[in-house]
Amino acid sequence: MYKVLICEDEYLIRKGIIFSTDWEKNGCVVAGEADNGEDGIEKIKELKPDIVITDINMPIISGLAMIEATYEEFDYSVIILTGYNDFNYAQKAIRYGVSEYLLKPVEQDEMDKAIQHAIEQLKMRKHYQHQVESKEAIRSIQVLDVKVQLDSSDDLVNRMVEYIQENYMNKITMKELSEVFSYSETLLNKRFKDGCGTTFNDYLNKVRIQKAIDAMQDESRYVYDIATDCGFKDYKYFTIVFKKYIGCSPKEFMKALK
Repeated sequence: MYKVLICEDEYLIRKGIIFSTDWEKNGCVVAGEADNGEDGIEKIKELKPDIVITDINMPIISGLAMIEATYEEFDYSVIILTGYNDFNYAQKAIRYGVSEYLLKPVEQDEMDKAIQHAIEQLKMRKHYQHQVESKEAIRSIQVLDVKVQLDSSDDLVNRMVEYIQENYMNKITMKELSEVFSYSETLLNKRFKDGCGTTFNDYLNKVRIQKAIDAMQDESRYVYDIATDCGFKDYKYFTIVFKKYIGCSPKEFMKALK
């Protein structure tokens, strides 16, 4: 069973999540709860949860600050809860390995899907961690699974995927794609997720990490240069995203290749 920590300062919402979700059906158990970010940090250290479900705005320490303070040391998937006014702010949370961000009030089917996505993320990291133990396997790691590489029946989605593949080394935003394809960001986000089964940001990060892994086969390359060439201008962010998908740091990965 996967251990879940619920961090939410609003008592009724916190208890609502705990008692309305069929944790056993989702293969999970609620290991603990916290009503502020400071307590959340202590619970993460104490319980070492597999999944953390947290609100952004909490007393003492925010949800994002809590994640930032613990994510590099503790391996867990994150589901963000957010109100309408801070939804754009929540999108920044992806740099801390966030699996999903949900708009409150959360529908139960959305919560169940988010939990399953978080579990898939955990399984993927464990799979890659196992591969890293073998030099032969590490050289053939594929971050982009078959489902993500599918040829969508939606021509717009195919054009978006092609655009990402051709421009992954540059900064790409949904605003930019909106201007390129003359559709709203909301529509593009929905069409992309429906067509690829994953979010735009998740796909973009997977493309970049796969390109980085391919480049790391050349042991003469420096990790910092590889990160920059693959579209990561912030090396710390690259390290966080790499660990999110592969389960180890870029330097540990390079060391395993030797």
